[in-house]
Amino acid sequence: MPRTNFQELLDAGVHFGHLKRKWNPAMAPYIFMERNGIHIIDLEKTVVKIDEAASAMKHIARSGKKILFVATKKQAKETVAERVKEINMPYVTERWPGGMLTNFPTIRKAVKKMSSIDKMAGDGTFTNLSKRERLQVTRQRAKLEKNLGSIADLTRLPSAIFVVDVCKEHIAVREAKRLGIPVFAMVDTNSDPTEIEFPIPANDDASKSISLITGILCQAIAEGLNERKFDKDKEPGQRDKSMTRKELEPELHPSIIEAIAAEEEEVEAKDSDTEEVEEEEEITAEVDDNEEDL
Repeated sequence: MPRTNFQELLDAGVHFGHLKRKWNPAMAPYIFMERNGIHIIDLEKTVVKIDEAASAMKHIARSGKKILFVATKKQAKETVAERVKEINMPYVTERWPGGMLTNFPTIRKAVKKMSSIDKMAGDGTFTNLSKRERLQVTRQRAKLEKNLGSIADLTRLPSAIFVVDVCKEHIAVREAKRLGIPVFAMVDTNSDPTEIEFPIPANDDASKSISLITGILCQAIAEGLNERKFDKDKEPGQRDKSMTRKELEPELHPSIIEAIAAEEEEVEAKDSDTEEVEEEEEITAEVDDNEEDL
């Protein structure tokens, strides 16, 4: 069942593209028509692409990996931050720090700097600093928090990134491509979808459109996280205990069943040989004992 429908996307204004003179020819397969000089996006294809992206994101989240959300444009900042906080994923809604992915160790050092400042405040080191030094450190901490606070838990490179505007976040997309990180993105009619592994043709300027699509993808990630938690809580071997061999066999391929049966016969044969050897040893031991008694 699709995660959204044509009418829901229509109400959110997902179908509105850019002016015809600003279009990217690579977006032709996703454009339905042109009206009053504005391209209209084919929402039927948008529904399909949303389902594909949601399924892939759910799989990534279930495997315990992180997805980085990138949305620095004004219309998307607050919306994306609110949605992503709920699923505890990293996000960038301020300026994209150049080299964040390609020079990740340096970014991690800056994040650790925040932790060291917090430690200074906790162990009383601040009291040994002058008023001016304390002010400088406090300002530095606030700046780091603003730019990197949302990725403090990102200890390694993300497994994927989601971008709201491909043209605006071209540096982030370029870095991800260089490192082989798959990119999920909302692509408008002025974007190039050929560089994106999971393009979602949609209006990336309207806040309602951004909110709807981001919400759908975050819900898919939440489902993946819940399934991962369920798999961890489930007792190992629970399925084997609750089901007999006869109930399990129909699910297996016939060749696998034959291999299992052959293996069991081999084990039984080895057990019988071992029993015979043990019996012979016992008999030999009894004979030796009797000879000693004589």
